Amino acid sequence: MAELNSLEELGGAVSAAQEAPVHVQKLDAQGRAYATGKRKDAIARVWVKPGSGKITVNGKDFTAYFARPVLQMILRQPIVLCDRDGQFDVVATVTGGGLSGQAGAVRHGISKALTHYEPELRAILKKNGFLTRDSRVVERKKFGRAKARRSFQFSKR
Repeated sequence: MAELNSLEELGGAVSAAQEAPVHVQKLDAQGRAYATGKRKDAIARVWVKPGSGKITVNGKDFTAYFARPVLQMILRQPIVLCDRDGQFDVVATVTGGGLSGQAGAVRHGISKALTHYEPELRAILKKNGFLTRDSRVVERKKFGRAKARRSFQFSKR
């Protein structure tokens, strides 16, 4: 580290250190962007590559895996928001949790993978909250209680 001799040099050193990080494209050998998405107990591994817009989850089409339209909409939110509908093929493997958590995990993974493929999309995805991991998890059960907060049924006699 260089030694600073005046306040002017200190001002220049501080501004150089606070520059925004430059996000670069991160692709593997096959030209795919990879990311991990998480939600509740679900973990999704997601690969994004240029293609016709096909989304595959655990070897099935996403409409077959996530039968509810709400979950399908959640899954497609980042792609539709970035106007990249029909431009990327998405392959995801997801484990753990229920269907709702898995859909949220795949959405998180798709968002992160899109930013690895096109770093310019980071601003719009971050503004809409798709890059933030939803940290809410199930509260643990406490002793003396039926569940986390529910008491046992009271009986006077």
